[in-house]
Amino acid sequence: MDFPSWKPERLDVYHVLLNEILGHAEIVGVYKYRDILVELENEAAVENCSPDFTLMKKYFDKMIITTPGKKVDFVSRFFAPAAGIDEDPVTGSAHAQLIPFWSEKLNKNKLHAIQLSQRGGELWCEQINQDRVTISGNCVFYMKGEITVD
Repeated sequence: MDFPSWKPERLDVYHVLLNEILGHAEIVGVYKYRDILVELENEAAVENCSPDFTLMKKYFDKMIITTPGKKVDFVSRFFAPAAGIDEDPVTGSAHAQLIPFWSEKLNKNKLHAIQLSQRGGELWCEQINQDRVTISGNCVFYMKGEITVD
């Protein structure tokens, strides 16, 4: 899949309840493009994070948590309780922000990633240039249908 590259910028000031919303995880940095992107201390912190979705919904539309991975370049999770999705299994738009973030941080254009949701997904990502990223991986169809518009 081909997406725009949305590089998040570091926020020096962020919501005072962010740490509480994330279950008191150790925050390394907070960034934003479209969504709040929170870098946590390690993979276990991302994997074991138990967000307070009720509180998150009051203050944030969408949130990404991420950290370097043990066996891959980075891991992440994506939350959107304000949109009715507490946690999305694998999220292309989140990676449109994660790829430029980690590409710059790790100084590499080709990245291997895992989204650590319950269903999860393994992704191969590339920062093509300053304005495009590509994402590939395997998928499983769960629904097929047709829509007719009059």
